[in-house]
Formats: sequence, C-alpha cells, structure tokens
Amino acid sequence: MKIKAPESISFAETSFCPGCGHGIVARLIGEVAEEMGLTEKLLTTIDVACSSLNIDTWRFDTIMAAHGRPIPTATGIKKVRKENPVLAYIGDGAAYSIGISETMYGAIRNDNVMVIVVNNGVYGMTGGQMAPTTLEGQKTTSSKAGRDLSKTGNPFDIVKAIGQFDIAYLARGSVGNASDIRKTKKYIRKAFEKHMNNEGYCLVEILSPCPTNVNLGMTPVKCAERVDTVMADYYKTGEYVDKGGNI
Repeated sequence: MKIKAPESISFAETSFCPGCGHGIVARLIGEVAEEMGLTEKLLTTIDVACSSLNIDTWRFDTIMAAHGRPIPTATGIKKVRKENPVLAYIGDGAAYSIGISETMYGAIRNDNVMVIVVNNGVYGMTGGQMAPTTLEGQKTTSSKAGRDLSKTGNPFDIVKAIGQFDIAYLARGSVGNASDIRKTKKYIRKAFEKHMNNEGYCLVEILSPCPTNVNLGMTPVKCAERVDTVMADYYKTGEYVDKGGNI
C-alpha cells in the first residue's frame, strides 16, 4: 500500500466534499501515471462540474473544456500531440447527458483517448438533481418522490450503449471499498497501457459516493456502503471490452 502521495498530486488542501470519491480517483490516476513514468507527459482535459476541481489537485498539464466536451477536446489534443498520453476526466451527468453525443462518437470512431467517467448517480455540483444514471426510486432535488421509470425511462448504462462497439477497452470499477479501489486501479492502468499502444478508445466508468446528495440522508460512510450494496447491484463492475485480451 502506498503511503506517500504521488508527486503529481497536491494535498495541501482539497476542494472535494468530505467522503467524495473524486479525490480517490484523482489519486489513482496520479499513482498510475507515476508508476508508468508518464507524470511529465500526461495531458488531461476536465469538465466544468465537480471534475473541474482537479485543476487544483493535479500537477498535470490540464485544460478545462466546455461542459460535456472533455472527450472531443482530448481527441483534438491527441491529434496534434501524438506522443503524449491524453486523458478526458468527466462526470456521469456531463458524459451521458449534455455530452452523450461526444461520448458515443468517440467510441464509434474508436478515437485513441482515455476516458474516466465518475458515476455518482446525481448532478453533484448543482445541487443533487436527477442524472441519467439516477436509480429507480432514488430521491433527488428534481425527483422528490424518487425516480419514476414510467416517466424518465431506465437509468443509462454505458456498457449497454457501447459494449458492442469496436473499441479498445471498457471497464467499470468502484471506489466504495478498499478491495474495489485496488481493482479499479488495475482497470485504469490497463486503459493507460492500451492507450500508449495506440489501440483506441478506452473508457473506465467508476462508481462513486456523493455524500452531499442530502436527499439520501446518509453519512459519508453510509453513502460509500450504498455504492457497494445498491449502485453496484445495478451497475455491475468488471471488464467488458478488452480488445486482444482474455475477455
């Protein structure tokens, strides 16, 4: 277990809420980049929502894209900086709502970029409204009685959406417990490796707690437990596409 934070991460202070999974994901990316010797080369794009706080967390060269557009921004960077690893970091609300076209067409074209999508099931930055990934019956500020599938349809599942596309890698991890955090780091590292081999589109979705969603009425600890017992029951974790691998 690593005790010392990677040099690419600054923990002088953090803007993430207590119990938020974004900080864990940011550290995992920093650890993988450091272990692979890519700290000075990695270029990242971030969204304007919760993921934007990484601009003060990472020491990587980082560009803040328009809302929902980190993926095409990363694609453009990769086309002119072919020698650099390029990562798009985005939340589920942006990736699967305003940015759904960009998320899908990056996969359709099999663009050689890495994508990390943090799925916490709500729009965390703007007050906890219902997101595409909000589960059935889940209460949010815009679904006071719980999500009604007869009105909104089923929660969006990225695996079902792009799992049959000709892409390099697709996995879903979690940061709800220590064991899943270790597995998620392996998924992130594999995405980095495939990206560096120019294999194509690599997307890792990561289930994350959002304790500021007051509608759940949960402490940070209980919110993390919910990731394991509720979110992971609907959004099964694991590797789904591994081009050239053993899946």
